[in-house]
Amino acid sequence: MSTITTSDGVNIFYKDWGSGQPIVFSHGWPLSADDWDAQMTFFLRQGFRVIAHDRRGHGRSDQPSTGNDMDHWVADLAALTEHLDLRDAIHIGHSTGGGEVARYVARHQERVAKAVLVASLTPNMYRSDQNPAGQPPEWFETIRAGVLGNRSEFFRFVPENPFYGYNLDGAEPSEAVIANWWRQGMAGGALAHYATVDSWLEDYTDDLKTITVPVLVMHGEADQVVPFASSVPRAVELLKQGSLKTYPGYPHGMLTTHADVLNADLLSFIRS
Repeated sequence: MSTITTSDGVNIFYKDWGSGQPIVFSHGWPLSADDWDAQMTFFLRQGFRVIAHDRRGHGRSDQPSTGNDMDHWVADLAALTEHLDLRDAIHIGHSTGGGEVARYVARHQERVAKAVLVASLTPNMYRSDQNPAGQPPEWFETIRAGVLGNRSEFFRFVPENPFYGYNLDGAEPSEAVIANWWRQGMAGGALAHYATVDSWLEDYTDDLKTITVPVLVMHGEADQVVPFASSVPRAVELLKQGSLKTYPGYPHGMLTTHADVLNADLLSFIRS
């Protein structure tokens, strides 16, 4: 099992497959590198080197009581890219991982060729006068209560309903997809999953403004976790070289439910 040890003694698990231009994947809450299986296998076959890690507190990485915040996650990612000496890399982040990618790229652009924000929380996802379509305060408290309560049961509810849009008319839920989400979530630590909510209350505007490399923003218009209107249009406006790809009817977890479509669009952007 491949791991690196951070400066504060945390072991971070990662996968590193293939050779060629590197693509680095940052997963969403409360998942792990396994959530990128459909993308990693696809891009490996396309001749890329593919890397994904388990964020601290998640998956097979250590579960420390400290450092479960965005700045530590970004520092961990930077330690990994330095350890692997990754340059000219494409960074792709989903949901919470989008915030991780935005802040990492803003701080380490010398190593980055392009970036992609998929169903990302950037620039922010909380409701305010400036962002009336964001999630209300009680939504964040519901997540916290779910983690502190019956986490196992809550981690069934989320994929059964909003994450993959299985609660929408005409949806066809996949028990295997739901079980895989639960498996990844329960492998991580409750403390990190609870603390992650703080990262959803951050504002990533300055990170987006700092980025100069090309960035593709991909978002489903039926996203119930990060509502389309709460983040997507503003993110593209803040980026110096931002482009937008939207998907009518697609849910937050569209990288899984519509992997064939998303993978083709990602490849087109990377090769453009």
